[in-house]
Amino acid sequence: MYNNNALLRRLGMALGLMAVSMMAFADKAEKPNFLLIVADDLGYSDIGAYGGEIETPSLDALAGEGIRMTSFHTAPTCSPTRSMLLSGTDSHQAGIGNMAELLTAEQKGKPGYEGYLNDLVATLPEVLRDNGYSTSIAGKWHLGRTEELSPAVRGFDKSWVLVQGGASHFDDGRAIIGADPKAIYLEDGKQIEVPEGFFSSDFYADKVIEYIDAAEDKPFFSFLAFTAPHWPLHAPEPYVNKYEGRYDEGYEAIRQQRLGRMEEMGLVGHELAANLPFDELPTWDELTNEQRKIEARKMEVYAAMVDNMDHNIGRVMDHLEKTGELDNTVVLFISDNGADGNSPEVLPRNEEWIASEYDNSYDNIGRPNSYIWYGAQWGQVSATPYPMWKAYPSQGGVLVPAIINLPGKSGGDINHEFFHVMDVMPTFLELAGIEQPTSPYNGREVFDIQGVSMLPGLSGKAEENRVVGWELLGRAAVRKGDWKIRLLEEPYGPGEWQLFNLAEDPTETTDLTAKEPEKLKDMLMEWDEYIRRNGVFPADPADMRKVGYSFTTCLYGKCVE
Repeated sequence: MYNNNALLRRLGMALGLMAVSMMAFADKAEKPNFLLIVADDLGYSDIGAYGGEIETPSLDALAGEGIRMTSFHTAPTCSPTRSMLLSGTDSHQAGIGNMAELLTAEQKGKPGYEGYLNDLVATLPEVLRDNGYSTSIAGKWHLGRTEELSPAVRGFDKSWVLVQGGASHFDDGRAIIGADPKAIYLEDGKQIEVPEGFFSSDFYADKVIEYIDAAEDKPFFSFLAFTAPHWPLHAPEPYVNKYEGRYDEGYEAIRQQRLGRMEEMGLVGHELAANLPFDELPTWDELTNEQRKIEARKMEVYAAMVDNMDHNIGRVMDHLEKTGELDNTVVLFISDNGADGNSPEVLPRNEEWIASEYDNSYDNIGRPNSYIWYGAQWGQVSATPYPMWKAYPSQGGVLVPAIINLPGKSGGDINHEFFHVMDVMPTFLELAGIEQPTSPYNGREVFDIQGVSMLPGLSGKAEENRVVGWELLGRAAVRKGDWKIRLLEEPYGPGEWQLFNLAEDPTETTDLTAKEPEKLKDMLMEWDEYIRRNGVFPADPADMRKVGYSFTTCLYGKCVE
């Protein structure tokens, strides 16, 4: 099995990162393959290699022979991340200035707010395909709904994708939003239905294996875009049974166990301050016995989804090993954003639709015709040790687990340098010996790549004082070196900019705006430059409410206020 043989197979292969980056690739035997694996809404501390109790032997093996990154950043939500992943530039340039489902009246029609991956970027698969690669994707797309906006016209030779942000993981073909209830799947750009017996992670792994084999003599780039563990929480029953009783201890006990393991691993410092911002929500001890039973079951299903996803990653890795391709394959695993402690009821028309259409009784949790999410408190556990989660530009919303495995590089390292999802495209191109695209590209004007190669950072030589910004859903942040400013609306923040020194305060506990007014001024200048460079039209929380997005976080009748 992959996880048993991986370390032995690559023992002694320590050519070094810079040597890898300088390789001259002339033919299939020398050009690296690329396997990009993205989990959907996986939390920072969920997998074993990042301190989690969920059994993830395949990812743990990948970490054991690769490099774990502790400071890899994404967008706060899925489609902006995916646009940056595939373009190497900011989502506001790539067409996903806001999620298509939540565009405000002021944003619609503006450049960069098309709601799909626009033509102003050259995509990673497009450039790789133009340079002799076989390119494929299976899983979540969320970057355009029609054939004209599908992977088939954005550089992928083969594709089987869900076009929306999520759907049932079983074969019933339902999506996640009551206003758009039918899941839409495309194969090579043509609409199809899911086959009988479909389960998302199993099926997408099957497809990627098929596409890798179809590459034949070409080097391949394959994107395994899981929809797990995005809600609705679904998993095959044997996986759920495996975790029965595991979460009966409750939120804080599991969080502390994870934090202890993370400290032992060297992923976080022992002096890390806790930051649990939602103290209005009920603690485990404040829940009734029945509520605790339901909460534990939700997390059992969530863990089962992650376990099943890991099993399927192992299947793909085993296949690469059996076909002799693994030692020539760059493997990158990330989550598309932080853990999701939000409720799907924040989306338009969802609360009534879920209540009327699904059986969410205890015995049906995780099974077909259920629509369950694990909620705010488990979301904060998944984000351990960082505050908040998906949709917030706090550390819990944009810091994700990330593991890279490079051919010819011995592993087991932990890297603390800053990386961003925009860096993936320039990194892969450098490893493939391909120049970055310049405008015009394939007859159209395109933006320059904003990301930087990760290879210097993986060798401990990252760019100092790099500036990166975030803006989404009326929330914003800017990072410059160790400093960060963050803007969150009430009640999640003060409704004005906050300033943090992440080197001393990685969990964002202490606002330094009063103590460091000059630093705040400098950071706000960087914010203005970020808006100018990327054509940002910041959303207002009031406008987000007009399009049906709720800012409410509640659990059993208690809400963040």
